Formats: sequence, structure tokens, C-alpha cells
Amino acid sequence: MELSALKSGGKETLQITEIYRSIQGESTFAGLACVFVRLTGCDLRCTYCDSAYAFTGGTRMSLGEIIARVDQLPCDLVEITGGEPLLQKAVFPLMQRLCDAGKTVLLETSGAHDVSGVDPRVHRIVDLKCPSSGECGRNFFSNLDKVCSRDEVKFVIGTREDFEWARDQLRKYAIDQKVRCVLFSPAFKTAAAAGQTKGHDGLDNRLLVEWILEEKLPVRFQLQMHKYVWEPGRKGV
Repeated sequence: MELSALKSGGKETLQITEIYRSIQGESTFAGLACVFVRLTGCDLRCTYCDSAYAFTGGTRMSLGEIIARVDQLPCDLVEITGGEPLLQKAVFPLMQRLCDAGKTVLLETSGAHDVSGVDPRVHRIVDLKCPSSGECGRNFFSNLDKVCSRDEVKFVIGTREDFEWARDQLRKYAIDQKVRCVLFSPAFKTAAAAGQTKGHDGLDNRLLVEWILEEKLPVRFQLQMHKYVWEPGRKGV
């Protein structure tokens, strides 16, 4: 489905790639059981993307159908992800209804979209794009004035240049003083080999840890836990 069609979709329906229960592999919620609602469509093309299969296709579902499916996978933690979930307007009432139902709701979103309209009960995980992503110019930096102590900011780091850029943004905007946690995540080494993307070789995990320690950065190093439990290219985990 074209992005224009996604953006103009109805207030009570969403294009959905998949809904499944797994463990949360990232963020400060890592290791917990979580239901993932993956929306279709993205307006970025990051070099290390591991969910390109969500760019197109999917199934049109009503909010009621989505919530019913989530309820069939009993879990208190729900993540809204993509693709880029904020491209579809009906994601806002979906998050509100999930919060009303007592769910702890996470939103995984790129740094390219305004997060101010998201229900304040949602934990917003904002992924600021580093230079090697190819999408650094799309970052919507005013989001850093809107995040709060419930939220997290993530940097996926693939090169030394990425690390230095992320370090500089961290210090310039005092991000660690605004949010629950700042996450530094190495670009996964086998992403390209898994057939999900092109042109990115990832970063050695130990190297990123050494850089963080050398600079004494107030950040949390994280790995994509699910990629060490299952093969990296597997869907629905």
C-alpha cells in the first residue's frame, strides 16, 4: 500500500503487518513478555533496517479487531511498532484504548515524526537516526523538547562517526536528563546477510562498549536480545 493511502486511512482502521507475542528484545523493558502490533509502511529507508518486510502489504483491521487480537495474547505489555506507526492516524486512538484497558504501552518510532500527539501514558521510544543510517537529515529535533521521564531515546550506531554524532547530541540536548534512559545499540552485524537491508556491516559489540566507557557516557548499552534467541531474519519474534 502506498504511503499516501496509509496516511489518509480511516480513523478506525489500520494497515497491520503482524500481531504476535514474544519477549521484548530492546529498551528498559527488555526480557519481558510483550505483544507486538506491527503497523505497515515506513517513509525512511535506513541502511540497517531489519523489518523491510513491513514496508508494504499487510491487512486492514479495525481498532476493535486489533484489540480483540491483542486480548487473545494475554500480556500486560504491548508495543506499537512498524514500519513507522505514526504514519497512520488511527494509531493514536489505538494507543489510547490500550492504555484505557490497563496495558503498559510502548511506542517504537523513528526520530522523524512529531510525538507530541501521543497519549501521555505511553512510553515513547524515539530512535534518532545516526549518519550511517542514511536518514540522519530526517530527524525531528524538536521531539527532544517534548520527551519526558517516561520516554527513552535510542541511537543505533554503526560507525565511529555515528558514535561521535550520538555523543554530541546527547551532550548538546542533555538528553539523559530528560528521559528514562538513553540507549546505545550497535547496528546488528548480520542484518545485511539476513537479507533485510543493503550496505551495512554492523558494529562490533565490544568496540561500542569500550567507546562508551572511555567517554563515561550516561547511557545504557543494549543488544537486540531477540536476535540472539532466534535467527536474526526470523519474523514474528
